Amino acid sequence: MPAYLCPKGHDSAEDDFCSVCGAKIVAAPLPALNCPDCGAAREPSDTVFCEDCGYNFSTGAHGEPKPAAIRWDVTVAIDPSLKTDQSPDPPPNFQPLTIPLEKDSNLIGRRSDKRAIFPEIALDFDDAVSHRHALLNRTPSGALILRDLGSANGTQLNGAEVLPLTDMPLKNSDQITLGHWTRLTVRTA
Repeated sequence: MPAYLCPKGHDSAEDDFCSVCGAKIVAAPLPALNCPDCGAAREPSDTVFCEDCGYNFSTGAHGEPKPAAIRWDVTVAIDPSLKTDQSPDPPPNFQPLTIPLEKDSNLIGRRSDKRAIFPEIALDFDDAVSHRHALLNRTPSGALILRDLGSANGTQLNGAEVLPLTDMPLKNSDQITLGHWTRLTVRTA
């Protein structure tokens, strides 16, 4: 018969109360478990796979690690070479602006308090940009997709016209042009 240790140090034949002194026997907390592959904490301890590296605690097989989250940024710039005869002069001294894409869906457009439109990529300086011009959507795999929302003046990706409501996959350093003279460059970080 196994012996259980009571809080007073007696070896007890019972697992709930000490058979020598009658003190309540409290089970010792189990030590925290870490993944033997990557060292990450295993919470809760009854999980089968490591959430960081995919290690299988039941079989000991090494899993596929989760891909690192892909971070995307957009740099907004004015490109005077895009100006046409119908375009007004671009704003002077405009400094390029880099915007991190922190949401899964990021609206490109102009703000409108009246219509409650607040784009993540606000291009208020260019009146040829629609209020709801285009979207930059992140896929579950972390890729980035461009979708023109039927804008009045259209959108170009690397110099080619984007069809409205058509998803266009983006890659690092792709160029999006819209409005009178606005150029967006997407980059992975």
